[in-house]
Amino acid sequence: MAKEADTTQLAESDPEAKNGTVEILPNFNDDVGVIHKGAPLARNLQGRHMQMIAIGGAIGAGLFVSTGGALATGGPASLIIGYIIIGVMLLCTVQALAEMAVLYPVNGAFFTYVVRFVDPSWGFAIGWDYAISWLTVLPFEITAAGLTIKFWRDDINVGVWISVFLVVLAAIQVFGVRGYGEVEFILSSIKICACLGFIILGIIIDCGGTGPQGYIGARYWYSPGAFANGFPGFCSVFVFAAFAYGGTELVGLAAAESKTPHKTIPAATRQVFWRIAIFYVLNLLMVGLLVPYNDPRLLNASSSDTKDSPFVIAILDAGIPALPSIFNVVITLSVISVANSCTFGSTRTMQALAERGMGPKLFAYVDKKGRPVFAVILQILFGLLAFIGESAQQSTVFTWLLSLSGLSYFFVWGSICLAHIRFRHAWIAQGRSVKEMPYRTPFGVYGSYVGLFLNILCLIATFYVSVWPPGSPPNAQYFFEQYLAAPLVLALYLFWKFYSRIWRMWVPLSEMDLKSGLRTELLEGDEDDETPWTWKNSPLKLGRLVI
Repeated sequence: MAKEADTTQLAESDPEAKNGTVEILPNFNDDVGVIHKGAPLARNLQGRHMQMIAIGGAIGAGLFVSTGGALATGGPASLIIGYIIIGVMLLCTVQALAEMAVLYPVNGAFFTYVVRFVDPSWGFAIGWDYAISWLTVLPFEITAAGLTIKFWRDDINVGVWISVFLVVLAAIQVFGVRGYGEVEFILSSIKICACLGFIILGIIIDCGGTGPQGYIGARYWYSPGAFANGFPGFCSVFVFAAFAYGGTELVGLAAAESKTPHKTIPAATRQVFWRIAIFYVLNLLMVGLLVPYNDPRLLNASSSDTKDSPFVIAILDAGIPALPSIFNVVITLSVISVANSCTFGSTRTMQALAERGMGPKLFAYVDKKGRPVFAVILQILFGLLAFIGESAQQSTVFTWLLSLSGLSYFFVWGSICLAHIRFRHAWIAQGRSVKEMPYRTPFGVYGSYVGLFLNILCLIATFYVSVWPPGSPPNAQYFFEQYLAAPLVLALYLFWKFYSRIWRMWVPLSEMDLKSGLRTELLEGDEDDETPWTWKNSPLKLGRLVI
């Protein structure tokens, strides 16, 4: 009877459901931990939206601009190896997230999973750290978007463009999650075409097909070399890579607003493989072949000036007219896209935190159109910090925002892997079978162990390079610029421990909540059991992972 009532309620709230165009689902946001229940978020994200969010949603200044700083600090080989390591980590992470999101398409996604499967205090720390990261990234992205216009017009104050982009961003929020999805679909399509086009162009330039350099080949890997600043230079790449990859986990966060999460989430997370392999690794391979790491222009690549983007530098050196301007347009649109993702990531996380009593109650409010209004207002207000871009110290501000956000992703991704490990153990401990799951990550629980290990390794490497920066003596200011997120997470964790007075380290497996929000109608099981990897079945498993 309760299920029928939920179904009827959804049909009444969604006119499309009455016409049979939308799958009628019960309300999966019910959770025993929710104390300030708001209206349900709108379920307007379709499969094509999820695909584009997965493939190109977070490609922005982190890839197109900030990788210049990583190239200058670590060299081309460190750049590729660092991004591959983070890519493998993310591949394991999003697959684990997909498994949980299909079963529990609840509000808050991974924050909720950490609270339920790991520890409420750690979930509080990760949730607010993630929300704060997106809150602070937004003004940087808007500033970066404004600075991209300087490529053509440096006589117009950047504050004018910041105002324009803030108005555009606020207008998108009026249309709710459907507006976010449509904007991401269009802008991600443009970014994907640009990335593919640059790979083709890079091959032509490298082979001497155009430009005054002639045949380049691997010239710059020999002189000035493949690595810069030794081991510290290699370790420094991880923060840049984390910032560039940041936002990949938004696929799981969008599960609560997808019409058919059990279909769209697995399909979307599989596309992360192509995003990592093509749009990051291959593009950065071409950048490393075309631009030497000792190019003095790269030293300014952390200032968000697109003239110093390694992509634009490669095109400018090839002497191709008009194309640098065209690519700069792509960078501008990419930055706007990431700014759009900022509002989605922070507002949905804050709304879920508020529902659990872990944030101000007003942030739990969701209007009749499924928009977390007050959370959106706070995010737009944080966007006003972008006017710092008019300051002469905007480069320093950029560095602080980049470092804070980049490191925080390691905590988020590691926590997702940890939550999946704990979830799997509890699932079996409470008498469930892995065969029941409608979607299982091809890597199994071992993939989450690998992802967690790599996250911890990256945190250690980042700590090392923060204490001993490449080519410089130890510096306290540099350390906190690079590692500020760690004391922030620790402070949030301890605060909720003292506030809640729950001193245990973990949620016991026997007490873990596996029922709230569970899609029981999908627990049918099948014959496709989770078999171990062998040489014989590895091609099939890899195929399932990426197709």
